[in-house]
Amino acid sequence: MIDLHTHTLFSDGVLIPSEHVRRAVVLGYSAIAMTDHADFTNFEYIISSLQKAKYLEKDWDIDVFAGIEITHVPPSKIDVLAQKAKEAGADIVVVHGETMVEPVAPGTNKAAIDSEYVDILAHPGFLTLEEAQAAKKTNTYIEITARSGHNRTNGHVAKLATQTQAKLICNTDAHKPEDMITKETAAKILKGAGLTEEQTQQAFLNSMEIVKKIKS
Repeated sequence: MIDLHTHTLFSDGVLIPSEHVRRAVVLGYSAIAMTDHADFTNFEYIISSLQKAKYLEKDWDIDVFAGIEITHVPPSKIDVLAQKAKEAGADIVVVHGETMVEPVAPGTNKAAIDSEYVDILAHPGFLTLEEAQAAKKTNTYIEITARSGHNRTNGHVAKLATQTQAKLICNTDAHKPEDMITKETAAKILKGAGLTEEQTQQAFLNSMEIVKKIKS
């Protein structure tokens, strides 16, 4: 399992990084990104703190990545913050998409897709055809999520991404231990969103592609 969108107690998760990573190892994870909620007030603290968790890689044979999830930031400021985060050492930048269960500002999906510094658009809600087409062009990865509430539009997102050949990945958006899943469960979530077996395996390959990019 590769999970590139999770949270620790550096935002609204419940575990310190060491236990967070240990729980992932026990479930068979080969890579995990801790991407705590961030805006301009806390992104540097989150990134510098999570970078220190890389010491766990040698002991537990897992790739540990430090990142942020840009959350409820005005769309006009997303690109600027994403660039600053990468300059501060973020391995990965996720943007909190326009989920139907939170009042995310309209235009957030587009701003994330348009930014060269954003890697993943998380739980994008009612993603539009135009946004999916743009994500294909910019190589922005679109998330199918295991997260309750945010996952209500997984089928819609998968349909548009399939139609436009935008790249899909599966993440948990885990905030607590029981949110983490096995690769087998991730496959069920992807298939439940309407993907074929071939498309499901491609989503896993897309996650591997991101890991390779980070490590290169």
